Amino acid sequence: MAKTDNSLMSTIVSLCKRRGFVFQASEIYGGIGNTYDYGPLGVELKRNVKEAWWSRVVTARADVVGLDSAIIQNPKVWEVSGHVGGFTDPMVDCKKCKGRFRADKLEDAKCPEKPSKRPGECAGELTEPRSFNLMFKTHIGPVEESGATAYLRPETAQGIFLNFKNVLESARIKPPFGIAQIGKSFRNEITPGNFVFRTREFEQAEMEFFVPPEENDKWYSYWRDARFSWYSELGIRPENLRLREHDADELAHYSTACADVEYLYPFGWGELEGIACRTDFDLKRHSEATGTDLLYFDPQTKEKYTPYVIEPAGGIDRMALTFLIDAYEEEQLEKDTRVVLRFHPEIAPITCAVFPLVKKDGMPEKAHEVETILRRARFSTFYDEKAAIGRRYRRQDEIGTPFCITIDGETLNSDVVTVRERDSMEQTTVPIAELRTFLDEAILNWSR
Repeated sequence: MAKTDNSLMSTIVSLCKRRGFVFQASEIYGGIGNTYDYGPLGVELKRNVKEAWWSRVVTARADVVGLDSAIIQNPKVWEVSGHVGGFTDPMVDCKKCKGRFRADKLEDAKCPEKPSKRPGECAGELTEPRSFNLMFKTHIGPVEESGATAYLRPETAQGIFLNFKNVLESARIKPPFGIAQIGKSFRNEITPGNFVFRTREFEQAEMEFFVPPEENDKWYSYWRDARFSWYSELGIRPENLRLREHDADELAHYSTACADVEYLYPFGWGELEGIACRTDFDLKRHSEATGTDLLYFDPQTKEKYTPYVIEPAGGIDRMALTFLIDAYEEEQLEKDTRVVLRFHPEIAPITCAVFPLVKKDGMPEKAHEVETILRRARFSTFYDEKAAIGRRYRRQDEIGTPFCITIDGETLNSDVVTVRERDSMEQTTVPIAELRTFLDEAILNWSR
């Protein structure tokens, strides 16, 4: 299918529900707009994407540590950061259909009554643009009064800035170093859409990398290139990725540079992750507002300075959707069409499916033994003994399982299994005692 064919998006949405990746939230009550639940396969895909991000950005490095800050912070945090006064989108309403749209994204919007037309092209008059704050308000305590107003965080970054001094002192690290976090954020989007691409509740992966000001450009280039490469390393086709540097008029007033990793979705190019230089803006704002010293003292140079910050930030839900779309293929075989998700084995919801060839002669019992061995080796597994073996293979292809392991008569005689590889459909006989090593090497050497 062509990447700009919108039928692909419908196919992905249908597959997600049918196979248990993503469900409409509150579906039995009629749902709620652009809010979704992740099913058994979807939650594993998201978990694997998060672990892949965390392993590259945090675990594999000596200069990045983790954090889990609160969703509800002191309301003054968002005033100082500029979110209360400036975290807005321009909004217009259609007086005819009562639809609400972002004024700066009208070319991407559709009329609710006439989807073939853009807002304002359906004989409906649009209102003048007005600002719409994207933060969700809530209240602390039993009484809803102005003094108890709080906000659900629109980003995880501010919690990192607030804990800069705590981490600096407790983790015994010094610039350049990073603090990373994965967590829920909330934005009251005017026009969410395109499945889980843009939702009001989403999970973010952000890292603030604190550097000496004179090293800003070096580290910006480093993290921009590293984050772009991560997607290709996990199997995204290079022709569907690009790195777009922001023009000067796109930059925030405090930023010296910003780049977006963009992906060619069925609906066109869209942002997948942003890498921005936030300079020393956030630390200085919080320091001035609270009187807290957020400077770093370099014991070697005897210099005090406010670090600059490089921020890679992306949405986990959007990442998972991107891996799904890019992995999807319909492969024409001699007799039929095979639907396959070519996930990198590191992020596939299920790593190994284990099948007895038939439901007798001790094969199911032996298959369960093999599955237990693989589970103890920390592989994600699935057992299936229903239907013909070819149909079982096809089911696993469609959900992206890299390896299918079949127990047959030879297994009972010689303790060997047949490993069928998803992408090539080639089959290899492997002794059970060597199965873990075989799979580890296959995962390590996987390429698209």
